[in-house]
Amino acid sequence: MRVATDIGGTFTDLVAVGKGGEVYLAKSHTTPPNFEEGVIHVIEKSGVDPRGVEAFIHGTTTIINALTERKGAKTALLTTKGFRDVLEIARCNRPDLFNLVFAKPRPFIPRYLRREVAERVAFDGSVLTPLCERDVEEAVAFFKAEGVEAVAVCYINSYANDAHERQTVALVKKLWPEVFVTSSIEVTKEWREYERTSTVALNSYVMPVAASYINNLESRLDEIGCAGERYIMQSNGGTTTFAQARRTPINMVESGPVAGVFGAAILGQAVGEKNIIAFDVGGTTAKCSLIDDGEVKVTTEYRIERTDSYAGYPIMAPVVDIVEIGNGGGSIAWIDEAGSLKVGPQSAGALPGPVAYGKGGTEPTTTDACLLTGRLSAKNFDNEVDLERVRRAVREKVGDAFGMTAEEAAMSIIRVADSNMFNALKLISVRRGYDPRDFAMVAFGGGGPMHCAYLARELNVRKVIVPVAASVFSAWGMLMTDLRHDYIQTKICRMNEVALSELNAMWDGLVSQARAQFAQEGVPDGQIVYSFIADMRYMGQEHTVKVHVPPVPWTDEVKAEIVARFHETHKHFYTYRLPDTPTEIVNLHLVAYGRLQKPELHRIDPQRGPVSGAVKETRPVYFTDEGWQDTPIYDREKLGAGAAVSGPAIVEEVTASTVVCPGQSLTVDGYGNLIIETEVRE
Repeated sequence: MRVATDIGGTFTDLVAVGKGGEVYLAKSHTTPPNFEEGVIHVIEKSGVDPRGVEAFIHGTTTIINALTERKGAKTALLTTKGFRDVLEIARCNRPDLFNLVFAKPRPFIPRYLRREVAERVAFDGSVLTPLCERDVEEAVAFFKAEGVEAVAVCYINSYANDAHERQTVALVKKLWPEVFVTSSIEVTKEWREYERTSTVALNSYVMPVAASYINNLESRLDEIGCAGERYIMQSNGGTTTFAQARRTPINMVESGPVAGVFGAAILGQAVGEKNIIAFDVGGTTAKCSLIDDGEVKVTTEYRIERTDSYAGYPIMAPVVDIVEIGNGGGSIAWIDEAGSLKVGPQSAGALPGPVAYGKGGTEPTTTDACLLTGRLSAKNFDNEVDLERVRRAVREKVGDAFGMTAEEAAMSIIRVADSNMFNALKLISVRRGYDPRDFAMVAFGGGGPMHCAYLARELNVRKVIVPVAASVFSAWGMLMTDLRHDYIQTKICRMNEVALSELNAMWDGLVSQARAQFAQEGVPDGQIVYSFIADMRYMGQEHTVKVHVPPVPWTDEVKAEIVARFHETHKHFYTYRLPDTPTEIVNLHLVAYGRLQKPELHRIDPQRGPVSGAVKETRPVYFTDEGWQDTPIYDREKLGAGAAVSGPAIVEEVTASTVVCPGQSLTVDGYGNLIIETEVRE
């Protein structure tokens, strides 16, 4: 039995697959602040025997919650003399150029807890000033007196020579064994001192939280007899061990959402679609990501809390490129000071939840609006729904301000939520030079199937795929992942000057690191697969593009091919190339996968008899452009492969509702996926 659990802002999901192919699905409410209890609850609810679990894979929002809610540890920083204020200075470029009241992000580590150490390494790794251990000892004594819980170490140019950082960490552990300590080279070996310092500071800030959470989860799993291999989902789309997650918890900052994106890529390959827009709507947020030719985009330029007017905090760790907005099923509808209707980013969460949940919620949410417009059925809630209470909340909080009925106000809430999601979808497609007509959308999460048909029509996407068990699809995606580690090393060199032997030697060093780490995790060489990426630019440029390059050893012919690939990649993103300008490599990026066993996709039985036999009822549903329509409601479990229906229609399952707009068609493929097709505009 392989089990995956995913903690979201509202629900905790589970997908499990047995050796015989049997599948277990379950959802239960998330249990903040003791999130591990929600994991145990959903295992119990699923009926899975924990003693039969061979592999347990987990995705969690614990790290991002600790950062956004400022609930991490009291953290200190050791840095090179003269660089104490690098977190304060940050970057001169800012997202909102004409904002006269712009404020830089306040560092997670206050200035009095940032101490300088005499040491200096040059850009080429040569030692200019030896490490002064006396400075480290004095700083540790000061941190002890201040009640510090975690220490971050980041020295200038340590990516080129990490000896001083390693020496410092060893000394801190010797002087103060119980403190949590991280050096920057444990997290990243890329250059850019501000981003590196920010990353290691945030990693240390959440280390105690991560250790406590993982320890509690391990303890509870032990108590119920779950003794299989344990993995945690990382932000790069792969998994890692619990032990590694304790050391570098910052790699879990987007632990849950990325699993759904990776699952969408796997599903796309299975159904013959390599270009995918992954669209995930949960209880708190909506997330989308673009998969180009089967490749999940990964970036090391991720920032938490970044908005159009706020710079946020950089995290130089590999993260699947996701656009995330505060619009989900639990997002609250409210009216701002100018009298405009807004939806999100505030969420009713798991407690008290939407008004329909009957747990004390009083603010109308997207879920309440979908209930009043007929998109959701009160029969599918796991509680007795007071429809009149929901109607009254929507009318009083929204409708009365605009002279609308409760149903009209509910439709307005859905329109605003759809508009927010539409803008996010444009950010990852049209605004990056991609034509949505070349892509299929995979819609999942509890709310994705409900919004996808309208959004696909607006975005001009030809096909939408709603997978089996869409509401727990992110957990399913975890079952399809492998162990993954990224090794990134800055090496700035011109392609027309650098010696091939030098580059090949660096690649070999990264491969050796990967083999050693996987050996510690019990993965044999035969199960390791490598992917080689170079961050490249034209000479004189500041930033880079990622280019997939052939494996080592490189030859002169391979070098020429790499330069040609760079020109094509640069043209794709920026519409031009400079063939006569020298090119540079900035970073070597090795992605190493430790292959794990994965479940197979199972085919369903073909449709028998007319699809009308799957109709549960016919009820009026309010559509965005067409208004109220009498709409057949189909039971998804009764639709076999080859079944076809025309919109308007709704396909219901216990934890999700798929809406098909008028003029669209829906078919069921051999795997049980719902395929919604719409006519695209030229």
